[in-house]
Amino acid sequence: MHAILHALSIAGSMTWEITWALILGFALSAVVQAVVRRATVARLLGDDRPRTLALAAGLGVASSSCSYAAVALARSLFRKGANFTAAMAFEIASTNLVVELGVILALLMGWQFTVAEFVGGPVMIVVLAVLFRILLRERLLSQAREQAERGLAGSMEGHAAMDMTARGEGSFGRRLFSGSGFTSVAHVFVMEWAAILRDLVGGLLIAGAIAAWVPDSFWRSFFLDGHPLAAKLVGPLIGPVVAIASFVCSIGNVPLAVVLWKGGISFGGVVAFIFADLLILPILNIYRKYYGPRMTAFLLVTFYGAMVVAGYVVEILFSGLGLVPDQADARIPMEGVSWDYTTWLNIAFLLLAAALVWRFLRTGGPTMLRAMGGSPEAEERPGHGAHDHPHGHR
Repeated sequence: MHAILHALSIAGSMTWEITWALILGFALSAVVQAVVRRATVARLLGDDRPRTLALAAGLGVASSSCSYAAVALARSLFRKGANFTAAMAFEIASTNLVVELGVILALLMGWQFTVAEFVGGPVMIVVLAVLFRILLRERLLSQAREQAERGLAGSMEGHAAMDMTARGEGSFGRRLFSGSGFTSVAHVFVMEWAAILRDLVGGLLIAGAIAAWVPDSFWRSFFLDGHPLAAKLVGPLIGPVVAIASFVCSIGNVPLAVVLWKGGISFGGVVAFIFADLLILPILNIYRKYYGPRMTAFLLVTFYGAMVVAGYVVEILFSGLGLVPDQADARIPMEGVSWDYTTWLNIAFLLLAAALVWRFLRTGGPTMLRAMGGSPEAEERPGHGAHDHPHGHR
């Protein structure tokens, strides 16, 4: 019982440490999503030129999503005519190049990891685009498109199909500070929390259990911590494998990344581990439903290769610039609640969250929550658009 309480205590301390940052990250993400309309995305991603892929990444950042919703949205874009490579770039960016992930990485691991994530993400997209250009055959792509058109359900289909952007014309500020803008921000904020909550709680509990029950000596041996060169070579190779087996995606894998970093995985290995949220076993099963087994195997191999290369590039670049933090300084939050800046920030941002939740509940939010699972055809059915909501939003 003591061991269980110790694990729960660590998970609780991590939760308290990151609460304000999560609320801030999701609030900023909601502001962007409230004014960036998804309806125009598919027509902008019709090819795999560098400019289009850069646009796909930018739109992905603006459409910040949990991993499941991002995968569903990428399939939706592909079915609407988006280039497959561009859809995958969008998917990567919408889970791994987002504000909330950067904030949590900076808070729990250091600003270097935030910068590494935003450097490694574009590297991964470029490597993936090159691999697709060289290896992806038209026959396999056609088979994947046929499978995608079958519209088999994966996860978070309803959430991915919802258009929660603010309606009306005018500047960014005018739309944002309107009544409909406030409603839209509240809708996106709560729905994003609902989408990631399961993985976030799971990640915190798994991280707490591993931190409490697995000795650091095991991880140091596993990651070859006593052999610096070997550790740097092995880290990006092992990181994604650990992620695939952990079943935790989205922001939920950051607490576990803290444990692995403290345990001795290399800097590049951490980056590759975090990117691998798009290869966990449940998502691989969704790829199988969406695109068929052959394309799933292709995505597994190419995504893994791109993650490994991104990990190596980050390792070499940051080591050369002297930006890799000392692992000896790594810490796992265990202090619990105390009257410091974290507590005051948590109080302030919890009040903000309460205001957004109140707006969400007053403007049809519970109906949206019930539709989160939804159907992959929901976006194409009459009556599913934002204008059908009594407040002008889905």
